[in-house]
Amino acid sequence: MDASRGRRGIAAWPVIGPYVHWLHTRWPAGRVEKLPEVREDFSTRVPGLYIVGDLTGIPLLKLAADSGARAVQNIISDSTFKPEADSEVLDLAIAGGGIAGFAAALEAKKQGLRFEILEAAESFSTIVNFPKGKPIYTYPTDLTPAGELQFHEKSSVKEGLLEDLREQAAAVGITPTIARVERVRRRGGVLELDNTREDGAEKTLRAQRVIIAIGRSGNHRRLGVPGEDLPQVYNRLHDPADFCGKNVLVVGGGDSALETAIALSECGGEVTLSYRGVELTRPKAENKDAIEQLSRSNRIRLLLGSRVEAIRDGEVEVRVAEDQTETIANGVVFTMIGREPPLDFFRRSGVPIRGEWSLRSTLTVGIALALFTVLYHWKKTGFFLPIGETFEQRGWFPYGMPAWWGGLGASFSDPSTLLGTLRITVGEPGFWYTVAYTLAILVFGIRRIRRRRTPYVTAQTWTLFAIQAIPLFLLPYILLPYLGNNGAFDAGWGKAFADEFFPLANYGHGREYWRAFGLILAWPLFFWNVFTDDPQWGWLAVSFFQTFVLLPILIRRYGKGVYCGWICSCGALAETVGDAHRTKMPHGPLWNRANLIGQVFLVLAMVLLITRVLSWIWPGSWFGAVYAGLFSEESGLPVLNYVWFVDLLWAGILGVGLYWHFSGRVWCRFACPLAALMNIYARFSRFAIVPEKKKCISCNVCTSVCHLGIDVMAFANRGLPMQDPQCVRCSACVQMCPTGVLTFGRLDREGATVALDRLAASPVQLRE
Repeated sequence: MDASRGRRGIAAWPVIGPYVHWLHTRWPAGRVEKLPEVREDFSTRVPGLYIVGDLTGIPLLKLAADSGARAVQNIISDSTFKPEADSEVLDLAIAGGGIAGFAAALEAKKQGLRFEILEAAESFSTIVNFPKGKPIYTYPTDLTPAGELQFHEKSSVKEGLLEDLREQAAAVGITPTIARVERVRRRGGVLELDNTREDGAEKTLRAQRVIIAIGRSGNHRRLGVPGEDLPQVYNRLHDPADFCGKNVLVVGGGDSALETAIALSECGGEVTLSYRGVELTRPKAENKDAIEQLSRSNRIRLLLGSRVEAIRDGEVEVRVAEDQTETIANGVVFTMIGREPPLDFFRRSGVPIRGEWSLRSTLTVGIALALFTVLYHWKKTGFFLPIGETFEQRGWFPYGMPAWWGGLGASFSDPSTLLGTLRITVGEPGFWYTVAYTLAILVFGIRRIRRRRTPYVTAQTWTLFAIQAIPLFLLPYILLPYLGNNGAFDAGWGKAFADEFFPLANYGHGREYWRAFGLILAWPLFFWNVFTDDPQWGWLAVSFFQTFVLLPILIRRYGKGVYCGWICSCGALAETVGDAHRTKMPHGPLWNRANLIGQVFLVLAMVLLITRVLSWIWPGSWFGAVYAGLFSEESGLPVLNYVWFVDLLWAGILGVGLYWHFSGRVWCRFACPLAALMNIYARFSRFAIVPEKKKCISCNVCTSVCHLGIDVMAFANRGLPMQDPQCVRCSACVQMCPTGVLTFGRLDREGATVALDRLAASPVQLRE
């Protein structure tokens, strides 16, 4: 990994800097490209508008064809879609005449829909603009796309693929209308496509449904240097023979740049390849190997870690080091640095862009935070806002439930019965909160299982639900109170056990059975069993064993996710309710540094622990005053109070309230003190996500679905095991990888993979 990353700000401090770098800022922190928000069925927030092809985030020909056909199938299965043979409104309009667009058109033809396909340039224009003789990789090799458009043996090079696709389109008589779609808008229950025809005429096409298959056909990315607009600067290569014998500079480090350099070199060009990165990580293994071989034989000059400063007639100025520039004789420049997606088109059409905020986003996050502020103050009294106190004083829900319940009959009034036990329990806000919490994990967990469809996700989700339902709900709210009401804790060893672990509440509401949460939730996530008025030695022993013995052993072998992904109730809600929002987690160096918030909270928890212990040893000392000032619910300002600021604000209001805008792992990633401690343990773990580099196409799907903000692709396209301590073993990167690059593994002392977990295999790997 690049050791220079993150050494700014606090990371540059003499003492803290090395620790910060070792724990968090040493890891890659790539960003996720902005793309339109697309649901799993290819629909968008605009009713009736679908997006297919590589704008869904996966630049693979087979998956583009598959998405086009499946979008039409999803439209057909929609009960609100009613084809009308005599209407002036089309059943379907398709914008884009590439592979995804034609796959949609062939499926629409098969289904008997009235449709029109619009294309701005020419059919399959992206492939037409590929270099002559470009090899074509149709990954995944074992996948047969849905629909009629298929790939055959002759599709292994550009010319063969183009011939094959044109033949399939001609066989069913599909010809696109040459027109550029400027905007899609919904009006009068139908969708209107404003478009400009080949002759310049402006038209409006009306359809019940619209499929956008324009690909990343936005503007070519620019270098931003003087001379970039000179006539000898190109951003695509049609025929390498046109440039044989010329001095050529190719700029870029992806497959397009490498394939351009290779093709020009093979026709006799004097080729220099300039790339700003210090190593080639994004291209396919075949292209990288070919470039390295040509470089060793001096047929291509490879300038890594360089950048173009200026382009002039006959020469290019390139910075080859921080303090060194070089002028290269040059006849032509190819800037193969990709295209910007046509985001303005989608903004005009009302389709949200992933990661962009709007007025609606701001309003909804404000409403969510307000609702959860009320909820968590209702759930727990004694905090900044007296919401819970007001409900209790006026007998509002749920405080009036026991009296109402008791009026239902004798069995409801007898505490020794199950119903009688429940009559007492239903008067606690925590009971109803936990009921809602458990049901949310169940409902959204089932949705997650249906969405992900892997053995790992199924096993993980049901395990998370079982732990939440039994030890975190049934045990503290029903089973233990029921046993207590039947005398199990009135005498003998039962009383001794309960006095140690579930003492009588100082507010007269029976025993504190809620402390059973400590059996699952380790300190300092669940701190109430440690930060007590008097030492509760049983819980202190349990907490010490959990946090400082059991977790380090498990994390050493299985990674931090053994707890965060399989046991923790916070993780259970994040992996179920938050699953559909995982792509909303922000990425980048700034957010990697924000991971340190949890380290601050961990230090605060340690200070509280030390002052609590010392105040027990020296009663009446200033240690007790320091502890009370930082922890007591009644003292100090809320922002200085651990209970209010960390547990209520960060873990509750922000941690849950931001699920729908920043993914479900906001609390887990940035602020959880237990996760912060386990990040330290995870630096010594043997768990890793292991890539098979030759399959990596640098699509960045793995990074985009990581709701801990890990730049998974930076590891995968280097062929390095991913050991970022933030990983919680959710398996989304493994499951979503379109080419089956990733799998769970365990490393030996030398860093070699010694075991793989096939349970977490992706659908591609399972097919293989």
